[in-house]
Amino acid sequence: MDIRNIAIIAHVDHGKTTLVDALLRQSGTFRSNQQVAERAMDSNDLERERGITILAKCTSVVWKNTRLNIVDTPGHADFGGEVERILSMVDGVVVLVDAAEGPMPQTKFVVGKALKQGLKPIVLINKVDRPDARVQEVHNEVFDLFAMLDATDEQLDFPTLFASGRNGWAAESLDAPREDLSPLFELIVRHVEPPKGDTEAPFAMLATTLEADPYLGRVLTGRILRGTAKINMAVKSLRRDGSVIEQGRLSKLLSFRGLERVPVDQAEAGDIIAVAGLTDTTVADTICAPEVTEAIAATPIDPPTLAMTFSVNDSPIAGREGSKVTSRMIAERLFREAEGNIAIQVRETADKDALEVAGRGELQLGVLIENMRREGFELSISRPRVLFKTENGQRLEPIEEVQIDVDEEFSGVVVEKMSLRKAELSDMRPSGGGKTRVTFLAPSRGLIGYQGEFMTDTRGTGLMSRLFHGYAPYKGPIEGRRNGALISNSDGNAVAYALWNLEDRGPMFIVPGAAIYQGMIIGEHNRENDLEVNALKAKQLTNIRTTSKDEAIRLTPPRIMTLEQAIAYIEDDELVEVTPKSVRLRKKLLDPNERKRASRAAEAS
Repeated sequence: MDIRNIAIIAHVDHGKTTLVDALLRQSGTFRSNQQVAERAMDSNDLERERGITILAKCTSVVWKNTRLNIVDTPGHADFGGEVERILSMVDGVVVLVDAAEGPMPQTKFVVGKALKQGLKPIVLINKVDRPDARVQEVHNEVFDLFAMLDATDEQLDFPTLFASGRNGWAAESLDAPREDLSPLFELIVRHVEPPKGDTEAPFAMLATTLEADPYLGRVLTGRILRGTAKINMAVKSLRRDGSVIEQGRLSKLLSFRGLERVPVDQAEAGDIIAVAGLTDTTVADTICAPEVTEAIAATPIDPPTLAMTFSVNDSPIAGREGSKVTSRMIAERLFREAEGNIAIQVRETADKDALEVAGRGELQLGVLIENMRREGFELSISRPRVLFKTENGQRLEPIEEVQIDVDEEFSGVVVEKMSLRKAELSDMRPSGGGKTRVTFLAPSRGLIGYQGEFMTDTRGTGLMSRLFHGYAPYKGPIEGRRNGALISNSDGNAVAYALWNLEDRGPMFIVPGAAIYQGMIIGEHNRENDLEVNALKAKQLTNIRTTSKDEAIRLTPPRIMTLEQAIAYIEDDELVEVTPKSVRLRKKLLDPNERKRASRAAEAS
C-alpha cells in the first residue's frame, strides 16, 4: 500500500487534536454507530483534564488506497523534546495556525526544526469561522515566519488550506464550498513524498518513543529506515556511537490502524511500527539486523534549562497518604522517566535521599510530579532553579522569548512587572479586537512564579507563550516574593477559632481541621518577615454569655494552591510536600532554632 508519513504541529489550543478526530471520522476509521471520546488522541488522564497534548502519539488512516501515518505532537514548548524526536519519523508536516492568533512562539520553535530537516510544509489556517479571524494577515505572518527561519524557495512555495477542524471541513479558498476534509487528504497525498527506503537492504530503524506495556514489556516505536521487519527475526540494538547494547528477537510487531495497534507479521521500509522483545534499548538507539554495524544518526535535543530537587518526604505526617515513600522507589521511577523522555535528565546529589531532575520548564516537571502523586508517591520538591553555563569565564543564563496577548488596559502593568524581572521589551503592537501583543526577551529565572501573578494582573484574560531563545550574560539579582510566611509552631489539626484570629495577619492556605505540623506554612504574612503562629488555639469555655462572645465564626475562604502554583510560590528555604491527596508548603528546616542558625550563617557569609 502507498504510504505517507506526516506530523501535525501547532501551538496549544489551535485545534490539532480536534482536527485529527475529524480525519479519523471521515476516513471511515470508526463505525457509524461507534462511541468515540472527544479528542480521542488525548489518551492520558492529565491530557483530558488540562485539554493539552503532552505525549506525541501515532495514528493511521486509509484514504483511497493510501495509508496516512499521522503523528499528533504536543503544542507546548516544555514538551518540545517529544516533537524533536518524532520529526525524524515523517516526510512532511501540516502546520496548523489559528486564524485569529496567528503563528505563536511554539509554532516557530517546531517549524524551525522541521524546515532544517528539509520537510515540506502544508499550512492549514484553522478556525476561519471565528468572528475575530484575520485570515489574510495570518497567511502573510506565516510566510514572514518561514522566511525568517531560512526556508528554501521550495518550502516557501507552500500550499495553504482554510479549515474548521471542529466542523470537519477544509477548502482551498475562502469562497470554495465547505463540505469535508477531502481537500486536505488529497493535498497530503499529492504534496508529501512517499517514504524512501530500500526494502532489500538489511533491516534498520531508529527508536523514537518508548512506553511500558504490562504484557509486552518495553514497546519502542519508530520508522523503518530500510529493509523489512519480520516477526521473531533476530535483531540487535546499537548506541549512537555504534556499540552494541543487546541482541534479541522481535517478539511482537505492531502497526497503527486508527487508534488501535494491530499485530502484523511483517512491515517494510517507510512504515511506522512499534516493536517489542528488547529489554535495554531506549529512545535514540538503532534497532537493526545483526549484520548492520553503523547506528542511524539521531537529532540532537535542546538542553534542559530548569532543575528541581526531588527528595524523600520527611515531614512528621509522612507516609499517611502515599504507598511509595522510599528514596529507592522515587529514584527508580525518575530514572525510568528519563529513559523514555530524553528532554528530562536525572542525576544523584550528594544527599543520598535526593535527586536532581532537569527539564525544559515548570509545566513539564509539574506534569511529571502530578503523574507520580497519582501513582501513590510521596515526595518533597524544591524551588525550581535555572541551569547556568560558563563560557570564557563569563556566567551565562537561559533567556526565553515571551509573547503576551493582553487587553490594552493591562499592557502597562504587564510591561512594568516584566521590567522588574529583568525582561527587555522587543516588540509591542496592536493585535486586533482591543488586544495588544507584547514580546519580551526575559531570563528564565525571572519567569519562575510569574504565571499566577500575570493571570491576576490581567483578570484572567491574558495569554502568555514562552520559548527558549538562547543563553546571555547573567542579568543580576531579581527580587523574589515580597511577603513572608505564616508558619505553624506546633503539630495537630487546625482550629477554626485560631484561624479566625489569624486572619488579620494575612490570607490562609489551609481549611479548619487540616493536619498541620511545626514548620509547615499555613498562610502568607502581610509583611515581609516570616511569623510563627499557633493555629491550634481553641476558644476558652467560660460561664460568661454575651452576644459578642457567642458570635459565629465566619472564615474567609482560604487560597488553595494547585501543584504548579505551590512550586512557583516557594522560596529557596522552602519545600512543597506532595502526596496523593495533598499539596502542602513547608520550611526546609522545620525546627525554628535551626532556621535562625541557618539565617545567621547565611548573613555572615
